[in-house]
Amino acid sequence: MKVVIFGAGLIGSQVAAKLSATGHDVVALGRDDGIDTTTGEGVADAVKGADVVVDLTNSPSWADDDVLAFFRGSTSHLLAAEEIAGVGHHVILSIVGADRLEDSGYMRAKLAQESLVKDGPIPHTIVRSTQFFEFIAGMADTMTVAGAVRATPAHLQPIASHDVAARVAEVAVGEPAKGTVEIAGPEALGIDELIRRQFAATGDDRTVTTDPEAGYFGAKLDDAALTPTPGAGAWIAPTTLDEWLAESR
Repeated sequence: MKVVIFGAGLIGSQVAAKLSATGHDVVALGRDDGIDTTTGEGVADAVKGADVVVDLTNSPSWADDDVLAFFRGSTSHLLAAEEIAGVGHHVILSIVGADRLEDSGYMRAKLAQESLVKDGPIPHTIVRSTQFFEFIAGMADTMTVAGAVRATPAHLQPIASHDVAARVAEVAVGEPAKGTVEIAGPEALGIDELIRRQFAATGDDRTVTTDPEAGYFGAKLDDAALTPTPGAGAWIAPTTLDEWLAESR
């Protein structure tokens, strides 16, 4: 099966490696490969002969207008090229809870991307994932003021990127779901607790204060906002936070 991956970063590179190891013909394309999904440059040639396209692209700017324009433009160009090429499966990676945090510009942009895919001409699977363990350090940095972190106790159910890649690879070569599937890590933990455990493992000496009013990239959270939808049958990954921290040392 020929699989073309747009976005060769943290997840894309791992998906490509997993699919290549199982005998699939895989091409992973990043911004340095002469492809511009926002204008469509190079996209038509890139998807020729593809059975599956996996869209793992991300906006270089997270400003509200920029990220919305990116996902609308990029997705539209990919779907149009895929229709001409006869691609049979379009896969995107989205975010668990995107529809519950529409006060976040980034989440609104991901919903716009999902809508284009749902209404588009290509059989699709939307994989909604919880946040990655790899993002905990960045979360802590955005919540740091004067050397101290103020973090909400609202829950995340984070997941290791290698588990995300494994599941996306399986989805890519399976039948299109023609809908949305959710994936998540095995533990629901408060963001304050996640950061404390990360700091304990890495020796970071910043203090972490629990603050229920602290936001998350501009959004106010509760325990349900970014955890799997009850009854949706989310796929639960095997790797725990402690296991991931041990692997990362």
